[in-house]
Amino acid sequence: MDTTPISLPLVMDGATGTRLMELGMPAGACTERWALDHPQALLEVQRSYVAAGSRVLLAPTFGANRVMLEPHGLAGQVAELNCRLVELTRQAAGAGVLVAGDLAPAGLTLTPFGDSSFEEMVAVYTEQAAALAVAGVDLFFLETMTDMAQARAAVLACRSVSDKPVWVCFTCDDEGRTPAGTDVLAALIVMQGMGVAAFGLNCTAPADTAKQLARLTPYASVPLIAKPSAGLPGACCTPEELAALVPVWAAAGARIFGGCCGTGAAHIAALSHAVARVDFSAFPPVERDPDVIPCASEKEARFITPDVDVGETIECTPDLMEDILEAEEESPQGALKIAILEEDDLDIFAEHQYVVKDALCLWSDVPQLLEKALRLYQGRAFWDGTVDLEEDFLRDMARKYGLVLL
Repeated sequence: MDTTPISLPLVMDGATGTRLMELGMPAGACTERWALDHPQALLEVQRSYVAAGSRVLLAPTFGANRVMLEPHGLAGQVAELNCRLVELTRQAAGAGVLVAGDLAPAGLTLTPFGDSSFEEMVAVYTEQAAALAVAGVDLFFLETMTDMAQARAAVLACRSVSDKPVWVCFTCDDEGRTPAGTDVLAALIVMQGMGVAAFGLNCTAPADTAKQLARLTPYASVPLIAKPSAGLPGACCTPEELAALVPVWAAAGARIFGGCCGTGAAHIAALSHAVARVDFSAFPPVERDPDVIPCASEKEARFITPDVDVGETIECTPDLMEDILEAEEESPQGALKIAILEEDDLDIFAEHQYVVKDALCLWSDVPQLLEKALRLYQGRAFWDGTVDLEEDFLRDMARKYGLVLL
């Protein structure tokens, strides 16, 4: 395993799937299987990125989870495919280049809008993450994330099997919304609260990447990643056009750079040269107000102060949805407090937690119930300290789930 330390700024690789298609991979093929059946094609692509200046290669394990492999009849080969693809990528990387295990959306949707429970999501990602850990990846890279639940499930999975860094990228439109409607600022707040080592955007338009990174910078406590697409096939921006945006991304806080769909070795070479010309020490430090505390619901970023008013405590009754909506409409404080008093409350909370838009204080005097609620909540909640729980337990909840301790 490569033990090269991760120093910034850093250049990643470019597109893999679109490059493999140029080398003969048919549309609709299982990328993971095709790459193993045509190893020289993958090695050609990856070695071209290393020669262009990439210091991180993504193993082509984007769809190597059992849900995405099942239509190809490969659901039982998760461990084998992930391990072999990492081994092949390691051949291309050589000395001084990191290999990342690539995880991506599995197409699962939480109930009540889909058929998956959160623990089912975690299990799918844990199987893949465990295989990548055994294969010896240097870090985990969660890319093109579209919703909070799958991203949270994947982060929990990776951290349960390894202490290697986890980097996360979401994709969004020009307004900073993912296809599921999540604001990427909310995603940043949740992900860095859960301990990811870097956060950013991929598969976004180059100009939109700069605009949205600038929104993230004031709240980012981790390095930011810019890994945009070069555009639609037939209308891709040139390497020079892409590289011209490097100073803009850097000024917006990016310290990790790369390319997504449509980018090739020429784009990465141009990015590498542009990054080398940026004086990162010239950027002023970001000033932050210590009294502004970031929280988030599943889709919205919310900010509280240490003396936030949570209003009346809401209990988990069959009327929970109506109670949440009424509280958010009638209470101007911008924060809710929901109590988890018994095991049955967890099912009710899980079914209706998506309704929450304001900052959420989760409360329970039973540590096990509080942890289960935090695991189910697809945002970043806070704790108001109105009941005595062990400090070690609360710190653990902050570490695992990003619980904000007031």
